[in-house]
Amino acid sequence: MSSSEDRNEIAFFDVETTVPTRPGQKFAILEFGAILVCPRKLVELDNYSTLVRPSDLSLISSLSVRCNGISRDAVTSAPTFNDIADSVYDILHGRIWAGHNILRFDCARIREAFAEIGRPAPEPKGTIDSLALLTQKFGRRAGDMKMATLATYFRLGQQTHRSLDDVRMNLEVLKHCATVLFLESSLPDILTANSWVSPYPLTRSRSNGKSSPNEASPNASAPAYANGLASSSTSQMLVENHPITSLLAHSKREEVSNLVESNTSRPDPFNMAPLSAKIIMESHQPDVNMEEKSIPESPEVSSTPAVYESNGSSVPFLEPDEVSLPSISPSHVPLFSGSQRITLLHKDITLQLKCTRMKVRFGISTKFVDLAGRPRLNLVVDATPSLCEVLESCDDIAKRFALDSGSSSDWRPVVTRKPGFLSSPTVRLHIPTAVCQDIAIYTTEIYQKENSGSVQRLVFSKFDASELNSLFKPGTFVDAFFSLDPYDYQQNAGIKLVAKKLIIHSE
Repeated sequence: MSSSEDRNEIAFFDVETTVPTRPGQKFAILEFGAILVCPRKLVELDNYSTLVRPSDLSLISSLSVRCNGISRDAVTSAPTFNDIADSVYDILHGRIWAGHNILRFDCARIREAFAEIGRPAPEPKGTIDSLALLTQKFGRRAGDMKMATLATYFRLGQQTHRSLDDVRMNLEVLKHCATVLFLESSLPDILTANSWVSPYPLTRSRSNGKSSPNEASPNASAPAYANGLASSSTSQMLVENHPITSLLAHSKREEVSNLVESNTSRPDPFNMAPLSAKIIMESHQPDVNMEEKSIPESPEVSSTPAVYESNGSSVPFLEPDEVSLPSISPSHVPLFSGSQRITLLHKDITLQLKCTRMKVRFGISTKFVDLAGRPRLNLVVDATPSLCEVLESCDDIAKRFALDSGSSSDWRPVVTRKPGFLSSPTVRLHIPTAVCQDIAIYTTEIYQKENSGSVQRLVFSKFDASELNSLFKPGTFVDAFFSLDPYDYQQNAGIKLVAKKLIIHSE
């Protein structure tokens, strides 16, 4: 790597790690890869990559190998992190850091690795997280924000999940994104800002969700982000030298001026404050991980209204008979991209439903896949007359609201009714997934209720549709707690029922 004093290059880097399999277990770096990129021409100037031998080889579990393909044998003769610390420090310190999801993952792993060997960690002059950048602009058109999904969207080939390959793919994705932004900027009505550039990295400890001692305080940095102001000459250099963000610097200066003049003026399309606040908030919340947790028995579901805890707020789950149809109303929720989505309210509170003893008609379906090729899991259950009445009322309300808002998409009914004497109406419950280190896990809480009445949460160590299907066999009864999420995508619109919690009856 170059040792020049001129450190204006952007350091795209990525780490591959072990995956924790028990509470309290930390990540261990297995590979570090980086490229130095000219910020004016976006060409690779230099590169560095090496496998890393962890101090404890037993941390490399089968789950870890499935994640990135790096086995114990592969790193047996590799250098330790202490051996490569000087090289890593020289690559990163004083340069602009860039990568996909580095604010929440890679930056934290680098700091932890340097702390373990008792050395000060490198510090960036600025940080670009492409996860946030692409989330704001490409979320609706490109599905989830995994690098593999984005590479598929741009037809850049398959992700290898190896550090050097991934950072090069990251750069190509950003180039394609910048090209799209440039073309769209020729249309004033949809001119938007679609990057996240932070003059300070935000990382935190996975164990307690707090910033590490060497990090910038969120209380100190948040005002700077919210106002879109650079606090040093290095961050000013960052935006001026980077072709993707140079346009943002000018627009942010105009935004501050406009806000001083009037708070009622048309919102600046380059306003990154909402996205900044979201990144700050999310970077201090626990990551989704693959730890196998010992979960105590859950109390039996009571007859009192269930409550869903989310970010400190309580949103009740109502039984269909508790819903007053005249009290259902639609509303628009703004998205960071400048678009809007519909939400359904009941007495000014987000409408969520719970239904007990729903009979499974068809088990887990993997018919539909996302852009990364991962199955979208769902199951079909019978719907009671009272549930059908509520859902079909919601359908009518949301459909009219969408049409009045200018939507021309085909509306798909949430309740399926097929002709025939024995064909009762059904609904489809979706089981969403989240991704940790490219491993998918279920975000729906899944419990099993024994004949004795005790309820225990089921813990899954991997994404396995067949394993899940064995639990939701046709004829099985489940208690379902779900949200009603209207969607409008690629000329198809409707209401998706997203399962937050499912309780399987063992009888």
